[in-house]
Amino acid sequence: MRIKEIEKRLAEIRAEIETGGDTMTEERIAALDKEVTDLQEERKKIVAAQEKRGQLLQSIAAGSGEVQRTFTPASPTPAAAPANEQRQAEDRTNTMEYRRAFMGYVMRGTPIPMELRTDAVTTTTDAGAVIPNVLLDKIIEKMENVGMILPLVTKTAYKGGVSIPTSSAKPTATWVNEGATSDKQKKTVAKDAMITFAYYKLRCAVAVTLEMDTMALSAFEAMLIANITEAMVKALEQAIISGTGSGQPKGIITETPASGQTVEVSAVAYEDLIKAEAALPQKYEANAVWCMSKKSFMAYIGLTDANGQPIARVNYGIAGRPERFLLGRPVICNDYLSSYATTLAANTVFGFLFDFSDYMLNTNFAMTIKKYEDNDTDDKITKAIMLADGKVLDKNSLVVLKKVAA
Repeated sequence: MRIKEIEKRLAEIRAEIETGGDTMTEERIAALDKEVTDLQEERKKIVAAQEKRGQLLQSIAAGSGEVQRTFTPASPTPAAAPANEQRQAEDRTNTMEYRRAFMGYVMRGTPIPMELRTDAVTTTTDAGAVIPNVLLDKIIEKMENVGMILPLVTKTAYKGGVSIPTSSAKPTATWVNEGATSDKQKKTVAKDAMITFAYYKLRCAVAVTLEMDTMALSAFEAMLIANITEAMVKALEQAIISGTGSGQPKGIITETPASGQTVEVSAVAYEDLIKAEAALPQKYEANAVWCMSKKSFMAYIGLTDANGQPIARVNYGIAGRPERFLLGRPVICNDYLSSYATTLAANTVFGFLFDFSDYMLNTNFAMTIKKYEDNDTDDKITKAIMLADGKVLDKNSLVVLKKVAA
């Protein structure tokens, strides 16, 4: 009955207000106030109608004679479904019940009820809890905004273990006479040119040290998003730059550059940048950028050309943030590479030119959360788990700066 639906909705609003507390916005409070008023008015009308029907039945029962019923109800006919109606199954992880249960699991270790885990990716009791999709969307969005390297690479979601072909030859166009044809060309893919993504597990610890008993759902979700974003971005970007390829993605500087695309540096000099630019093939220079630590960039920014002009210029964009360039090419400063120093070990790559779109990061963002206790320290640890792998698709845009002995 409608009256029960109204009572249920009023109870949900009451629970939301009690849980939200001071975190609720004025707009949300005003919207709930209007909804409560409308529901109460509707309930009042329904109750009044019920009372009128009861009074009418009593007056009929008190009168003389029998009420003649001339209407014979027919068999109920189910309503036909609208043509081409599309019905989508509700995402169980996005419901308020699951999100509250997920909060209880992370904060207090309370198991998520089986009825809420039925449609989840995993239902085993030892696999932790699936992060609600509404949170995953926010995590991924924030990772894109926070990261320096992550937004630049090509991201895919292929199934792990699938081999993806890369073309080893490109067809060429030929000039022909009128009415003549050209030879048919077939693109061949060698087995060693196939790229296969593995299932590498990435784990990060999640801090949950706030007042867990009084924390509102919105505050908990914001905290979880911030913690996972920080840990995942650092781990993924470090792997993209220098991953070993064993148990983790293979990094850019782990690849062997093409012949003639390694610049050996004994001491920073203007010629280093000239040699690197010369080694970069013409067809790759449109999107290639420099990547090095801020300290290495500052070592080059102090250099001048033959006319005494700085070879590196620092401009300030509309937002007031520095925009760094070397010989007109953007520089991505980061902490994932070793900084140049006279004491830097030989054969260490401290900078490179690369088109980051030539790196493919294959991810499975269906993250899960799992809790366990460290028996050595008695600490309760909460960790987030995801699958990821990455590889360089085309290394011809890679030119590295490698430290050598003076």
